[in-house]
Amino acid sequence: MPNTRLLVLFGSQTGTAQDVSERLSREAWRRELGCRVQALDSYPVVNLINEPLVIFVCATTGQGEPPDNMKNFWRFIFRRNLPSTSLCQMDFAVLGLGDSSYAKFNFVAKKLHRRLLQLGGSALLPVCLGDDQHELGPDATIDPWLHDLWEKVLGPHPLPLDLSLTPPGVPWPSKFTLKFLQEVPSTCSEELCVTGTDPQGPPSELQPFLAPMVTNQRVTGPSHFQDVRLIEFDITGSGVSFVAGDVVLIQPENTASHVQQFCQALGLDAAQHFTLQPREPGVPCPARLPQPCSIQRLVSQYLDIASVPRRSFFELLACLSCHELEREKLLELSSAQGQEDLCEYCTRPRRTVLEVLCDFPHTAGAIPPDYLLDLIPLIRPRAFSIASSLLAHPSRLQILVAVVQYQTRLKEPRRGLCSNWLASLDPGQGPVRVPLWVRSGGLTFPKTPDTPVIMVGPGTGVAPFRAAIQERVAQGETGNVLFFGCRQRDQDFYWEAEWTELQTRGCLTLVTAFSREQEQKVYVQHRLRELGPLVWGLLDLRGAHFYLAGRRAGSPAPPRPPTSPGSSGPCVSRLRRGPEEPSRRWLQPL
Repeated sequence: MPNTRLLVLFGSQTGTAQDVSERLSREAWRRELGCRVQALDSYPVVNLINEPLVIFVCATTGQGEPPDNMKNFWRFIFRRNLPSTSLCQMDFAVLGLGDSSYAKFNFVAKKLHRRLLQLGGSALLPVCLGDDQHELGPDATIDPWLHDLWEKVLGPHPLPLDLSLTPPGVPWPSKFTLKFLQEVPSTCSEELCVTGTDPQGPPSELQPFLAPMVTNQRVTGPSHFQDVRLIEFDITGSGVSFVAGDVVLIQPENTASHVQQFCQALGLDAAQHFTLQPREPGVPCPARLPQPCSIQRLVSQYLDIASVPRRSFFELLACLSCHELEREKLLELSSAQGQEDLCEYCTRPRRTVLEVLCDFPHTAGAIPPDYLLDLIPLIRPRAFSIASSLLAHPSRLQILVAVVQYQTRLKEPRRGLCSNWLASLDPGQGPVRVPLWVRSGGLTFPKTPDTPVIMVGPGTGVAPFRAAIQERVAQGETGNVLFFGCRQRDQDFYWEAEWTELQTRGCLTLVTAFSREQEQKVYVQHRLRELGPLVWGLLDLRGAHFYLAGRRAGSPAPPRPPTSPGSSGPCVSRLRRGPEEPSRRWLQPL
């Protein structure tokens, strides 16, 4: 068989695109094809002109944005000076992952497909548009697309007679081997790896800052249905800097009880140390994982045992199972025909990796440690809008965290890993340090003086606007209009005293909507409509900037007022109509 070289490049924000790329690699292995898998930004893009066959797997984030780990590639591939014959020797296919509830559904995949054609590439297939909104998830589209892909790839070069597809139940080689140490290492390499006593540059994912937690305060009333926390960190000497609109990323941990339960299910000794070694040359070890490392550290800080497992998890688990009945069920759940059953068993009730392993105890107890990093994804950092300004709170960073907890048909409530971990930390009981770093966010506020800003922030969506208001007030800007909505004034009116004080000083115009304090529910969009003429006047005549953040579950999507005089539509006419005198009184400070 010809030595077909297949390259899979992915851009992934939450891990789904990476998971699909690993699936492509496994299916290539079953067909005796050589395959490399890399994140787009870790691949030297100048080498693309030498690649004969490339599969691009890319997600679309936000409002049509590429994932973080393909942004450098994105800028390069759209350079105007690239010749139209740059990729004339390359066959390619693009697999997109998106959500059809967004206006720019799979925008990145569609745009990349067009650009590769412009640069002379030959498309093997039309672009695949995986959709999270489909009842069976993206696989409903991916499965038939992959079937066609392999026919295209192998069509001119079918498998020789002496070769056949490796059966689905045969495990593929693990990426790494775990070499257990007979003695506990004398040096504390784990601690050195994380704290980075001599950091080079600002904190990052590879070297986060261990920020002391100063306060962890519940800011919703005791009878309110949701626990929301205002958490403050001390960032003195960290090198962390930020402006309004930036986000902080926090690396959470699994609970001690879950770690213990996992180790018991797999028969692992939490105190045992190991070193990690790649099976294939050129495969890097996880960058954040210390060498050597303990099983305790691996499970508590790296393996996402609280995540909802993907189809690939069941596929590998079936390959590793020695128990006939459990193996049969796992093969069924990982098959194309079993996706409805998998959705019913796992996806809909949000069953976790740990819970699945406990449901298949014979299989869990036989998992070779070498496969842990193939089987279970790494814990990803969580992003939070920064809710404070360094101009108002020097050397401090504050976030507003809604503690995620909800019920499905399973007995145990579902709990968000990061929010519940943060809520459990109590700096009053002793020093608490949280690994974090900062990156620029999607909100940028006007630099020109005297430009009004209209902000609509229902619920915890108000967090980035608090940072913006603090920053603008410190700079002498008084044209700040905030539409804030919550359920009840005495339960979830965040920063009420602060807003009132700023109003008194003439630095803020606050418009509130308390949805549960009257028979007829009132949301921020109703207040926008009531004050429509003046809101539109600020946009049209004074060049105000309009921002919207957050959306409360169960409330209608707020209208989007146009932000330029040339915009048109029913929203404009609604803003232009209405009683003007009440509007003028509300916005008197402007």
